[in-house]
Amino acid sequence: MSAVDTGSVPARGSSLIPRRDMAVIWVLLVAAFVAILNETTMSMAIPHLIDDLHITPIAAQWVTSAFMLTMAVVIPITGFLLRRFTTRQMFLGALTLFSAGTLIAALAPGLEVLLVARVVQASGTAIMMPLLMTTLMSLVPPATRGRMMGRVSIVISLAPAIGPTLSGFLLDHFGWRSIFVVVLPIALIAMAIGWRWLTNVGELSHAPLDVLSVILSAFGFGGLVFGLSQIGALAGSGGSPLSMILALVVGVLGLAAFLWRQAHLQRSDEALLDLRVFRSRDFTLAMVQMFLLSLAFFGALTVIPLYLQKALGLETTDAGLVVLPGALAMGLLGPVIGRIYDARGTRVLLVPGSILTAATLWFYTGLTTTTPVWVVLVAQTLLSTGLALSFTPLFTASLASLTPRFYSYGSAVIGTVQQVAGAAGIAVMIAVFTLIVNAGGGTEVPEAVAAGSRATFVIGAVVATVTVIGSFFIRKPADQPAEEDAVPAMH
Repeated sequence: MSAVDTGSVPARGSSLIPRRDMAVIWVLLVAAFVAILNETTMSMAIPHLIDDLHITPIAAQWVTSAFMLTMAVVIPITGFLLRRFTTRQMFLGALTLFSAGTLIAALAPGLEVLLVARVVQASGTAIMMPLLMTTLMSLVPPATRGRMMGRVSIVISLAPAIGPTLSGFLLDHFGWRSIFVVVLPIALIAMAIGWRWLTNVGELSHAPLDVLSVILSAFGFGGLVFGLSQIGALAGSGGSPLSMILALVVGVLGLAAFLWRQAHLQRSDEALLDLRVFRSRDFTLAMVQMFLLSLAFFGALTVIPLYLQKALGLETTDAGLVVLPGALAMGLLGPVIGRIYDARGTRVLLVPGSILTAATLWFYTGLTTTTPVWVVLVAQTLLSTGLALSFTPLFTASLASLTPRFYSYGSAVIGTVQQVAGAAGIAVMIAVFTLIVNAGGGTEVPEAVAAGSRATFVIGAVVATVTVIGSFFIRKPADQPAEEDAVPAMH
């Protein structure tokens, strides 16, 4: 192990964060915002790609599927990469990949080149959030981690809120290439600032890269996400049952082999993704809670715009405005929720947050074609508030339950859990939605869309109800002891 310059580390128990460390955090926050903003802008561009590139809807969907698959493959590897390379190397590498992919996408003459660009983009995006989380946990004193993690929630919430609105404006006036043209200079500016101000954080490990683990990770996580994505396509008669089953089987077998390989390699500290993070009870419980919440959240977030447009007859821009207040509330409440976490712990936030989330999803199971738009707006804002009360303490408590040497692996696990849970939630809910809508006459029949939406929200409500129970068992870990253990803190 070799130490890396961490700048001015505050004294134990201090809540002050040196100015240089805050500069590092803000640079990473800006870069993460750009990456997530890009990720959320392309969903609305699919119809434009179909017309401009003369491709089928299934082919166009690969623009987002390729991005998701790459994220699923790269994120599990970031735990190793963040310990093998310095903060500056990872940051500059990630933004170089992201910027290169953005430039290629802006100039792409056809679908094939655009898909390559999205893979390159996703390779950089996958690194940003684990890098941000790991750096934040290394620099921020335990007493103020909740408040800083609240700022991360602003990034996570505001970027998806602004993304569809921004892309809608650009698509209407300048075409799909303009999305990449706008994002590219922001990414380059963030990279220049990072080149000037970013300092290295944490410790490095010189363990060799296990190529077999990388291959197994790609087959495991990539197979699972691809197989799950095929469920929705199959329900809409646009996918192959054989390819779905084959992908899921490959994913399960690859994941089993990957986990076995990591259990063997971690004995000599050479694991690609160290599974000893799950020795922490708090971390394990938080991951289960996060998986369930992400499954319900991403699935519902996909169905709500469909309900607004097809059942209530709203235009795309108007539908985006209905969900905007909730996303803004989720982001702006982050720092306040973080301060409450620092002062009061997890239960005061998680319990009401999970109850509010579950209650709102149960309310959604009664939506009809005559439900007032303002009712949906209020309900969506309440749902976002419940999720904000849940995600910020979960992020903070899960990583705080680990010793510093495991922060990078914990961050990688969090990203992987969210990616797989999101894919599962979207796949299951879209499949149910599609089956019911098709049985009722298709998306041109508002009553059929409302019925499909209600069915999917039942799934989300049931899943969210389970999290109400889990919210009572997750607690705020004690501050890290002076002598760091070789394994995660046990609770």
